[in-house]
Amino acid sequence: MTENDDVAGVTPDGELTHTTDDGDVQMVDVGEKPDTGRRAVTRGEIRLTESTVDAVRADEIGKGDVLATARIGAIQAVKHTWETIPMCHQIPITNVDTEFSVGDDRIELEVAVETTGKTGCEMEAIQGVTTGLGVVWDMVKAAEKEVVDEGESVEASGYPGTEISGVEVVSKEKREL
Repeated sequence: MTENDDVAGVTPDGELTHTTDDGDVQMVDVGEKPDTGRRAVTRGEIRLTESTVDAVRADEIGKGDVLATARIGAIQAVKHTWETIPMCHQIPITNVDTEFSVGDDRIELEVAVETTGKTGCEMEAIQGVTTGLGVVWDMVKAAEKEVVDEGESVEASGYPGTEISGVEVVSKEKREL
């Protein structure tokens, strides 16, 4: 197995790394790989109304401190990725950094994850970003809901402008120990 197997999911001779000869799904055996230092950085954003972003900045969201809660959610997601992504290995997380940028109509989150082990940590960083942004949504959803008066009944129409997007791996590093 080469280093690129866990990235592409295909060996140099064209065999799938996560599938047996019978077509069953399997976890890749990384036991023979040397331990290396790994770091992955991901980012994403949630678009919100300007009034919601202003409320986040002013710490006026009824559920509490949005960014502090989202930071905790992101870190928890990183640590539990192996439980929710079926083919991920349980890896030792040595560090998680979260950084929020608050714009006029969005909150961006960047998550950097570090590990020392036999496989990368980009899935952990992706889980951190998506969960952290999901926590933001959960914390602000009452402020984001649009209510439409439909005659005699009031009906919630949802979140017409709220959107999580742009989730991507920004960088991935590997170094010998």
